[in-house]
Amino acid sequence: MTAPPPDDCLARNDWICGDYLSTRRQILLDAVGQHLQLTVISVALGLVIAVPLALLARRRRWTAGPVLGITTVLYTIPSLAMFSLLLPVYGLSATLVVVGLALYSLTLLVRNILAGLDGVPAEAREAARGMGFGPMRQLLTVELPLALPAAMAGLRIATVSAVALTTVGAIVGYGGLGNLIYAGMNSFFKAQVLTASVLCVIIAVVLDLLLLGAERLLTPWRRAGRRTRVRTRAGAGAKRLVTAAGRRT
Repeated sequence: MTAPPPDDCLARNDWICGDYLSTRRQILLDAVGQHLQLTVISVALGLVIAVPLALLARRRRWTAGPVLGITTVLYTIPSLAMFSLLLPVYGLSATLVVVGLALYSLTLLVRNILAGLDGVPAEAREAARGMGFGPMRQLLTVELPLALPAAMAGLRIATVSAVALTTVGAIVGYGGLGNLIYAGMNSFFKAQVLTASVLCVIIAVVLDLLLLGAERLLTPWRRAGRRTRVRTRAGAGAKRLVTAAGRRT
């Protein structure tokens, strides 16, 4: 029996192997696609739930404690236990992973959205009321935009966390790159484990940079007042935002 050629990195089971990338390209693309889909959908679902909860906690202060307490408890549940609790409802499906990840994202999203709303300068609210803004208009055109930096910080952390937690979905067959990581660990396939792990890191970094860029585009007043003091910058940005909202109407 002849020995494998010395340049056959797959036969040698090297950690870094170009042949693995070329021969498993479609498998990797499918795994990356599933990983992105699970991550984006779960974070989006968490955001849809978190915004009303944060608004409720801000409007009715007595609900803030229970809302933050429940979301924190959900975050402390181990991922295997969370999926086991959801299994009777959703079965072995992608929905199981999406709902689990969405529940994990709530504590980060609710806390940061609420902190952003609480941090809106009082002068911004007074200026909005002085221009005749109703509660809903004030919320949509003044408070939520000014709360955006804090909310985006929570969204970025929740997204990066979801990228990591998605791999745990491999226990039910829906883990994106986690499927390749777990399969590679079971067979000690070094190139597969390393490649899938590196791709997870790349996805997390790319999504974080995209959200950071979106935040910069959505908060131009922060760049305009960068050289001034923080409090002065927030107040000036609030006044410009209220004035612009008034002009649009």
